[in-house]
Amino acid sequence: MRATDALTVAAEGGVIGDGRTGANLALGVGLIGVIIGWLALARVAGRIRIGNARTGGVAAVGVGLLGTALAVLHLATSSGGPGTGNGMVGAVVAIPLGLIAAALGRRALTRSRHAARLERERELGPV
Repeated sequence: MRATDALTVAAEGGVIGDGRTGANLALGVGLIGVIIGWLALARVAGRIRIGNARTGGVAAVGVGLLGTALAVLHLATSSGGPGTGNGMVGAVVAIPLGLIAAALGRRALTRSRHAARLERERELGPV
């Protein structure tokens, strides 16, 4: 098979090409952010004892915003519309996924601050 034939097959959607790679990357980063945020919330609730909820919350916010930025960048630079094989639908799905990850991370940060304040009050009395 010649290189031109391989590129033609890739352009027709037979192989994942460069058009979908950016959207898949944004989806993956957003999904990782949601998982990190969920684990951070589980740490705050006490269901998981390993790790730090604040670190997980900050990581979830950062990864979620990175996934959202990658998706917006992909949407801004891709040509065509939905169904053309450029990964636009995947990028559109990745935007709320990244925002959900950031929201989960923010919630974990807020809950961990509240839990730390309650623990301080238990030790020292009302401040």
